[in-house]
Amino acid sequence: MQKSIPGGPMEFQGYRIDNPEVLARNILKAYEQAGKAISGMIERADAKSGPFSAATEMSEATKTLTDISRHWMGDPARLVEAQGELMAGYTELWNNTLRRMMGEEVEPVARPEVGDNRFKDPEWSDNPYFDFWKQAYLITTHWAEEMLEKTDGLDERTKHKAEFHLRLISSALSPSNFPFTNPEVLRETIATNGENLVSGMTNLVRDMERSKDLFRITQTDEHAFEVGRNLAVTPGKVVFQNDLLQLIQYTPTTAKVHETPLLIVPPWINKFYILDLTAQKSFIKYLFGQGFTTFVVSWVNPDQRLAAKSFEDYMTEGILAAADAVRRETGVKQSNVLGYCVGGTLLASTLAYLAARGQEPFKSATFLTAQTDFTKAGDLALFIDDAQLKSIEEMMAERGYLDGSRMATVFNMLRPRDLIWPYIVNNYMLGKKPFPFDLLFWNQDSTRMPAANHNFYLREFYLENRLAKGQLTLAGTRLDLKKIKLPIYSLAAREDHIAPARSVFVGMQLLGSKVEYVMSGSGHIAGVINPPGPKAKYQYWTNPKRCDSFERFVETAEEHPGSWWPHWTSWLAKQSGGKVEARTPGAQLGVLEDAPGSYVTTRG
Repeated sequence: MQKSIPGGPMEFQGYRIDNPEVLARNILKAYEQAGKAISGMIERADAKSGPFSAATEMSEATKTLTDISRHWMGDPARLVEAQGELMAGYTELWNNTLRRMMGEEVEPVARPEVGDNRFKDPEWSDNPYFDFWKQAYLITTHWAEEMLEKTDGLDERTKHKAEFHLRLISSALSPSNFPFTNPEVLRETIATNGENLVSGMTNLVRDMERSKDLFRITQTDEHAFEVGRNLAVTPGKVVFQNDLLQLIQYTPTTAKVHETPLLIVPPWINKFYILDLTAQKSFIKYLFGQGFTTFVVSWVNPDQRLAAKSFEDYMTEGILAAADAVRRETGVKQSNVLGYCVGGTLLASTLAYLAARGQEPFKSATFLTAQTDFTKAGDLALFIDDAQLKSIEEMMAERGYLDGSRMATVFNMLRPRDLIWPYIVNNYMLGKKPFPFDLLFWNQDSTRMPAANHNFYLREFYLENRLAKGQLTLAGTRLDLKKIKLPIYSLAAREDHIAPARSVFVGMQLLGSKVEYVMSGSGHIAGVINPPGPKAKYQYWTNPKRCDSFERFVETAEEHPGSWWPHWTSWLAKQSGGKVEARTPGAQLGVLEDAPGSYVTTRG
């Protein structure tokens, strides 16, 4: 496989190494830097078990898959048969590889999925060495998935957990994640005489030094972006604030606007400017360009001083306080309201609270990828059980908040193939800086969660599902979703791992309203931020029929190309009354500061 010339060049897998001595020295430097990184990692808190950490989940993965193997150990005959199938795949691959090396054309034993960017380099197919490792990996992972599928006696949660942990481990073991089985890394190593590995280990040490609560891989060039400079630059004014939020009113661009204003309630787990990334991607800019007076909540990035702020406070000092400010600023008694993700869960709770009390400050409500029933809550629910909650509660009791890096780690682990390993390869093996990407800058701009609120949210919604059961009480009021009667527009995303489309559908059936349920393509973020125009990447589905099941909706839905935004604004316009003169931000409440405000610029 390789040959060398004493004192001169050498070859490895067809690559000529002109200066093996320099390469060897750089590899030793990289190992030295790696040693520093490993020592630092051992000393860090996140190398040990802890809630919402990669170390804990890898430990859980080992435990879960060990339990699965015990099921198979109890049936030796089936185990031997399954092992035989795996060995048959390996044998076929080995024979095919030998035939390829002798110049014969052969069909692959296993192929990667369409769009699997790990194996996009041509040498994964053209070079028998890399093709062997690729196919061996695919054969093994496909076999493991089939083994799990055939495992009898597993309850739904255990199987779901095993599937998640299998993805976590199989993503880590891909040959694309190792220098000598990744053609791109190997080419770069030879071309630079190993300087890429030295730079990569330097990048690793730097990331460790700058990480706070948990180790954080740099996913983008953070120096390329700044909130208020080239992100969240849509003109507007902060017209109200309290301990929990700043309320931004955006400057109109049309002479006339709809009479009924719109209040947007984003999640507090992330920062609001996902809705106002750039001019081309700004959901907010699109809205007031369509003639809607638009107000947006910018949640505070809380510290220990706000540890006692509860879910109830986020309702009263959050949505209700913002709605009252919108009413005082515009003079309109009712506004339309939109809740995104956990902001939508808070909104549904608030609407049920208002309905029970006979209060109607809202004319219509829109939910974007928001859950009200958590029985089908997807992969995120795997991180919520009594043991995890106890650990989280103990940690937050010490600090008064959950550091944003922990939730960021969870979201990354939901998609390790896309959000973890490509950056490990790029940063630490190729030794490159990550590409500037506004969405990933936002993704890393995490926020903290106050202890009281986050404990309540995880336990009452994810673990106990009390809102869906009609058992949740806020401010002394029992919440019943069936009492919500105002018009509802609900958007789900087909590939959403955080608020699965099925979960969103099931939750909306609990409301007493007429619900316009729409499903977009892609996931939790891209399914929402998909502006109209020739570059709209995804489609959406509507269904005018009353569907009793998610499966029925999917079977009979009509597919539409492009963005769902025009469909929604057409629906919203019907809830928004006639046209009035455009409103100047802060005309009644005054102006506190320019958008995007100061709350959003506080880093977590």
